[in-house]
Amino acid sequence: MSEHNGVIPDIAVDLTGRTAIVTGASRGIGLATARRLAAAGANVVLTARRRESAQEAAAQVDGPGAVVGIGAHVADKDQADACVDETMQRFGRIDILVNNAGTNPAYGPLIAQDHAAFAKTFDVNLWAPIAWTALVMDAWMREHGGSVINTASIGGLGHEPGIGTYNASKAALIYVTKQLALELSPKVRVNCVCPGVVRTRLAEALWKEHEQEVVSLTALERLGEPDDVAAAITFLCSDAASWMTGEALVIDGGQRLGEPGAFREGSWPAR
Repeated sequence: MSEHNGVIPDIAVDLTGRTAIVTGASRGIGLATARRLAAAGANVVLTARRRESAQEAAAQVDGPGAVVGIGAHVADKDQADACVDETMQRFGRIDILVNNAGTNPAYGPLIAQDHAAFAKTFDVNLWAPIAWTALVMDAWMREHGGSVINTASIGGLGHEPGIGTYNASKAALIYVTKQLALELSPKVRVNCVCPGVVRTRLAEALWKEHEQEVVSLTALERLGEPDDVAAAITFLCSDAASWMTGEALVIDGGQRLGEPGAFREGSWPAR
C-alpha cells in the first residue's frame, strides 16, 4: 500500500470561472474527474449516452460552480454539437475538454475482429476526441485558448494479448494528442493520461478475478482508483501545468516497470 493508504490527497488547484466538459462522466474516471474539477471551482458539464445517466451523475458532484448533465453519444456528431452549443448557451465559454469516453467491444486477435467492433472502438476512442476537440475549438478555444485532456492507456505504449484493437486505438490517441498539441499551439494545450489497471467497470476483465496478482505486479502494491487518474487530469488542466503540452502522462503505480519483488531490499543475494 502506498503512503496515503488509498486516500487521495487534495491538490491545490483553482479553476474558478472556467467551464469544463467531461465526456463519459457517468462513472469511473469521468465521474471522479468531474468531482475534482467541480471542487476546484469549475463549472462542469458531464456527458453520458443517456441524459438520465448524465443527470444522475451530475447530482453526485458538488462544487461552488454549476454542474450539469447532458446526454450525448460521443461518436454522434449531431449530439456532440448540441452538447457544445448547450454548454456555450449556459456558460458562454469552454476552457477545458476532457475526452474520457471509451469502449472496448473487440477481444481476441486483431485478424479475428469484425469490422463493426473495430469501427466502434475507433469511432469512440479516436474519432470522437478529434471531433469534440474541433467543436470546442470553433466554439471558444481558438480565440480564447484552453486545455484538452485525452484519456489514453498504458496499453497504447506496449502490447498485450486479446486487446490489440483497444490498444491500437489508444496508441493512435497518444499520437493524435501530440499532433494536436502542435496544430493547436500556442493557445491550446493538449495532453493525455495513460492509466494502468484502474478499478473501473471498463477494466474489470483485467483485475476482478485476479486482483491480488495484479497488485503483486504493481510497485505501489495496489490497483489504481479513478481518483488517482482524476487528480492527474485536474493538474494537467490547471495553470500548474501551463508549460506542458503534447505529453502522455503515465499513471500506473509502476505497473509498466515489471515485477518489483526481485528489486526490493531483502530479496537481493548476500554478498
